[in-house]
Amino acid sequence: MKKIMDFMREKKLDAILVADGFNMRYLSGFTGATGYLYLSEKQKVILTDGRYTLQAKEESAGFSVVEISSARGYAENLCDLISQDQVVNLGFEDEIMTYSAVEKLKKKLMVCRWEPLGDSLSGFRRIKRARETGWMAKAEALGDEAFTYILGELRPGVTELEIAAKLEYYFKTHGAEDISFPSIVASGIHSSMPHATPSRKTLEKGDFVTLDFGCRYQGYCSDMTRTVVLGKADDRQKEIYKTVLEAQTVGLETVRAGIPGSQADRAARDVIEKAGYGAYFGHSLGHSVGLEIHEKPALSSKETTILEPGMVVTVEPGIYVPGFGGVRIEDMVVVTEDGCRNLTGSPKELLEL
Repeated sequence: MKKIMDFMREKKLDAILVADGFNMRYLSGFTGATGYLYLSEKQKVILTDGRYTLQAKEESAGFSVVEISSARGYAENLCDLISQDQVVNLGFEDEIMTYSAVEKLKKKLMVCRWEPLGDSLSGFRRIKRARETGWMAKAEALGDEAFTYILGELRPGVTELEIAAKLEYYFKTHGAEDISFPSIVASGIHSSMPHATPSRKTLEKGDFVTLDFGCRYQGYCSDMTRTVVLGKADDRQKEIYKTVLEAQTVGLETVRAGIPGSQADRAARDVIEKAGYGAYFGHSLGHSVGLEIHEKPALSSKETTILEPGMVVTVEPGIYVPGFGGVRIEDMVVVTEDGCRNLTGSPKELLEL
């Protein structure tokens, strides 16, 4: 909270209005993600409706909770807080709040200046504390366990949807709160689509099967991808897999504090381009992870942000050949001063099931 207060003083803000649910959780502990968090030098207030007031009180020690009702909505209660603090300059999350919501509040709140904050508040979440990386390591360990389990369920005749459902069931019966995103199970030619949606297609002998999945633990996400072959891999499958694995190895060796995300992307991309598959690697090398599955900074060709110790990023190169299939291999790592610490433990040699 000290960093937020320092930020407000630097920006000459009397108060800030937080609308992003992930930022509210990070700053207050409130997981309801409904309403607003109002912060000033004197007050820390969660405004939410009657469905969540008890939850907010239980989760957010040190914060006042104001219940919104039909008689006194958000604007009326915010008027009270702003009047008490004599707010002149108010920061707000313009990338989260809708235009109509801001316009309605502007008509009622006596504020001279509304200061757009962009994604400034999300930036406070970029560097993870030890407790956060511990939760993410636990979530990723559950992912490793889920991968071991699901290998025994991959067989001809099973649908992609069944495999996705079994992954979700495993997570929720082994300590996870939820999945961190809808699981990707892509077999055969579907594996040539980086974000394929699981379908009623059945797994067939000779298929690449790409599995991209993760879970939430204490609110924090995990993310990993493995690609296997159902049966014996042919020469082209082996070549593509070997190329992706080499690119990922180089990417992992490149990630460290002090470099821009683009440098890691370039290193891995060079491997794939030299192998002649550059046209089939269309996404970035990776992204940051935390309370959200996709955070900033990315490991992309245009990313200029310098990586810092404590950031958690994925390293996930891929090759996707239309009409044939594709491979992606993804680990989640913690950036360190001289490299990275890999949180993913599942094997990466080509598995032929």
